Amino acid sequence: MSNHLGDMQFSKYILIIGANPAVNHPVGMVHILRAKEKGAKLVCIDPHFSKTAAKCDEFHRIRSGTDVAFAYGLINHIVKNNLHDMEYLKERVYGFEEIFKEAEKFSLEETANITGIPAQDLAHIAEEMAQAKPASLIWNQGQTQHTTGTNNTRILPILQLVLGNLGKVGGGVNILRGHDNVQGASDMGNLSDTLPGYYGLGEGPWRHFCKHWDVDYDYMLSRFKSKALMEKTGYALSTWRFGVVDSENFANNGDTALKALIVIGNGISTSSLLDVTKEALDTLELVVFIDPYVNDAAVITDRTDNLFLLPAASQMETSGSVAATNRAYQWRYKVMEPLFECKEDQDILFGFAEKLGFKDELQRSLYKIAKEKGRDTFIWPDDATTEMCQSIRSIALQGISPERLKEQCDKWHMFDKVTLEGFGDMKGSFYGLPWPCWSSKHPGTPIMYDDTIPVMQGGMGFRVNWGIQAPDGHSLLSERTLPDSNIAGHPAITAANIEEVLGITLSEEERQAVQGTTFATDSTNILVDKALEAGICPYGNGKARMIVWQWYDKIPLHREPLHSIRQDLVGKYPTFPDKKDHFRTNIRYASEQNHDWKKDYPLNMLTGRLVAHMGTGTETRSAKYLAELYHTMFVEIHPNTAHKLGINDGDNCWVYGVKGTRILVKAKHSFRVDEGSVFLPQNFSGVYSGKSLLERYPEGTKPYAIGEAASMIVGYGYDYNVACPETKSGLCRIEKA
Repeated sequence: MSNHLGDMQFSKYILIIGANPAVNHPVGMVHILRAKEKGAKLVCIDPHFSKTAAKCDEFHRIRSGTDVAFAYGLINHIVKNNLHDMEYLKERVYGFEEIFKEAEKFSLEETANITGIPAQDLAHIAEEMAQAKPASLIWNQGQTQHTTGTNNTRILPILQLVLGNLGKVGGGVNILRGHDNVQGASDMGNLSDTLPGYYGLGEGPWRHFCKHWDVDYDYMLSRFKSKALMEKTGYALSTWRFGVVDSENFANNGDTALKALIVIGNGISTSSLLDVTKEALDTLELVVFIDPYVNDAAVITDRTDNLFLLPAASQMETSGSVAATNRAYQWRYKVMEPLFECKEDQDILFGFAEKLGFKDELQRSLYKIAKEKGRDTFIWPDDATTEMCQSIRSIALQGISPERLKEQCDKWHMFDKVTLEGFGDMKGSFYGLPWPCWSSKHPGTPIMYDDTIPVMQGGMGFRVNWGIQAPDGHSLLSERTLPDSNIAGHPAITAANIEEVLGITLSEEERQAVQGTTFATDSTNILVDKALEAGICPYGNGKARMIVWQWYDKIPLHREPLHSIRQDLVGKYPTFPDKKDHFRTNIRYASEQNHDWKKDYPLNMLTGRLVAHMGTGTETRSAKYLAELYHTMFVEIHPNTAHKLGINDGDNCWVYGVKGTRILVKAKHSFRVDEGSVFLPQNFSGVYSGKSLLERYPEGTKPYAIGEAASMIVGYGYDYNVACPETKSGLCRIEKA
């Protein structure tokens, strides 16, 4: 999220695409509605007439999976009519010429043919958004959960760059995270392709963290089968199952199948191919769920032994830092002690570490921090927060400390709710210290990429993360300077270049202290502090790049979904080639798409959330009054489509996915979908292909409402770069039960 929720009140136009904040982010929706009250026009692009669409000034129905084509259609019209910000592009962006060239393929008529949005509406959207200064853009999982999810999330910032809206108050791209601390989980490296703070998996990052963890690098290496596996991307949440049930993938995992699974607070049953998840759970040697509630997947599996449910404490029974959707950290105090046998996460993990023989190594850095603070033992979670902030310098968490977070929490009323600026004795910092927060004196960065304000007020250019020169020889450095600095575009600060870039001379003591480090690995913060003194951003001042020369799609391309309702467009806009060893799994793309799926599955299938339920609904369906609001799983189907199928409103019907799996649900006649689409909520579980699993819940844990899981019929498909499952675009068939 480049800006923040309150900042949208400075927007003149807010485009919402692939998001439904009225349902998924109701607190965030309040800020959006306040922006509307102040004059912002709200425009919703969605295949489904959502609760958000009902609150917007305009709703345009798009065919799911065509977001890249939609954006190119807008860009084409904007450029043809000279509505783009060419000065901004020349000064701050690399590669826009290639984008303009690709956009030429997407006339208003061609874009209308692909997306289903009429040409005159596309022109209207492009012109109004371009004329609004500034305009903001919002998206969520409706953009990411596609085989082209990465392309979707690249093309939308590109659209904002074309309009000059990035780095502007009231502009930016605002990607709404889900519930409490999703952003924090991402920052902490809860993915298999990075270490915490988005550091890579190479030897350098491993050595950096070993230093902060006070653990010998060779010891850490010894924990892995090989150095190659230590530095290799692991399984993803969407691909781990194939490491259990498909022997062809074992070679990608050190020539062995996965044997055990520990799930901590994750609703793994919401991913696609629920039947494959069940098969994997049935096959594993050991399965452990750690959760305050019974995880739905524990009920789905048929296994009768080596399945453990460990009761974890809720967020009311724990304390520590959490990160909001705008990169801001906040302190959460414990409200009550854990009830019954529930344990806090750290106690569970420390217990595991002790049994596995590395508790001392896991806690060593905490004792080291305690000693530095004059104590014999560590304080949780304060010292863990200190260790986290000291080690994660890539995104500049070092300016965040438990002391600063607690002070802000205690004085939260002394911050402006729109700008996040502090006043009184909180003056000089923004609420939550949104990263990057470069030092204990830095205020945080509520709006990224704003190079019109000094760095010590949150100013910065675009990060220089791919070298200073593109393969074609063009410079990737900005031509602009930040206020309070006379240094124009420059690379990220390292020990090797700091003296040349800043025009200073380090003392011999300073040289020795920072030798071989960068701004992201210098534990002394000397490099960062020197950069801040010179008025520059430590990670460089470069140009945003629209071309990623390391990736298969160097610029975003429109590609039809694997299971496309428009078979006539598959040949013109084919998917990717099959990919080997993608998050340790061999993934099908072209070979999966090479089939006329529409013949047997003629309806486009959409999935989403319900406002009363979260995730799998595990917690919310166990709350009596929330369960009463939405107690029955259903499929929304257009009345005309239902009439052709002989399905009345309220009839039971079978919905079949492209792999032949099926679910039994109630039909709900609705004009919120078009005649070629249906919509399914993703918040139910407890019924499996028509069979109730209610009796499998342990005594006293049965939810008030159960239903079929939509993930049972969501088909095969994963993003080509990050393996996010394609849950937002698929096909199905419906028959009356």
